[in-house]
Amino acid sequence: MDETSLRGLLDIALSREPPLGPVARNSLRAGIKRRRRRRAQGVAGSAAVVAAIAVAIPAIAAALGQHAGAPQTPGGRAAYVVNGGTDTVTPITTATNTPGKPIKVGNYPAAIAITPDGKTAYVVNDGSGSFGTVTPITTATNAPGKPIRVGNFPDAIAITPDGRTAYVANINSNTVTPIATATNTPGRPIKVGVRPRMIVITPDGKTAYVVNQGAGIGNQAGSFGTVTPIATATNTPGRPIKVGNGPLVIAITPDGKTVYVPNSSTDTVTPIATATNTPGKPIKVGRIPWAIAITPDGKTAYVANSGTDTVTPIATATNTPGKPIKVGPEPQYIAITPDGKTVYVAIFKSPTVTPIATATNTPGKPIKVGKDPYVIAITP
Repeated sequence: MDETSLRGLLDIALSREPPLGPVARNSLRAGIKRRRRRRAQGVAGSAAVVAAIAVAIPAIAAALGQHAGAPQTPGGRAAYVVNGGTDTVTPITTATNTPGKPIKVGNYPAAIAITPDGKTAYVVNDGSGSFGTVTPITTATNAPGKPIRVGNFPDAIAITPDGRTAYVANINSNTVTPIATATNTPGRPIKVGVRPRMIVITPDGKTAYVVNQGAGIGNQAGSFGTVTPIATATNTPGRPIKVGNGPLVIAITPDGKTVYVPNSSTDTVTPIATATNTPGKPIKVGRIPWAIAITPDGKTAYVANSGTDTVTPIATATNTPGKPIKVGPEPQYIAITPDGKTVYVAIFKSPTVTPIATATNTPGKPIKVGKDPYVIAITP
């Protein structure tokens, strides 16, 4: 069975995915590891691989939909890494690349965002029943607060520039939950597309863009994902924007003029002009692009390609892809320091984080972190 067929099976299983209990989740963790190991070895034809995919699907969903370009707080003093395998978050002191004591959060953490003032990190937990939660962490003490209940299978989060509202994408509910950060109170869910996977917000805070994976099957003709714009003033969803197959993550340039959407099933990135919400010509990158982040100056977008163990830099002025940067096995997520000098890439299989010097696009020595690192966020 080739990779296209495997991707199709993955999408079919995701579209039929039911709420999960703890026992099923534990089985899924084992299944995803077996599938990933097989894929890395180039084995794709055995029944064992297909069985691993059927078992691993929801775990993959937890891994895929995270905020690749994670929101940041002031100073760049610390990076927070979500460890899905241990239900913890690892703080890293960026000055020395030293990991701190893991912070216990909810069941199956999958995403993180930090308020603009740097005081609170919000961690999305997939949960083990019909709903998930969000754990607030006080960054001054790294102490977790009371969990906030959201929708079914939450997988991504973004915070408005004024820090007043956090938006959480709920995959199985096909909704986005707004949370008032002043009181940590969830608001009325906003209906979006099928399987919302990630959210970005324009610099002026007026629009949230939600990427929806859709219900299509792999590279099947006519299958595609969408992006739903939400007016934050009223929490009203707008007309969906058509993109490529299998979109899972999204990023926006600092000037707010362009949104970039990697399409995991077609190995491309779709640029969207926010002024008109019009999609542009897809940009070719590596296999299975799962994450993206953009430098603070807006000149370069970095795309993590899980299928080729690389990161592709894209010059945003021309939307031209550069030479792929080799990193560790199965890069999952990316965050960039506020000065734009370093890109941090979470390597799922190691488990490590690889720093990349943006001046030369050279990878540095991997940093050891917790099991199954999914997402990274850096304090401003």
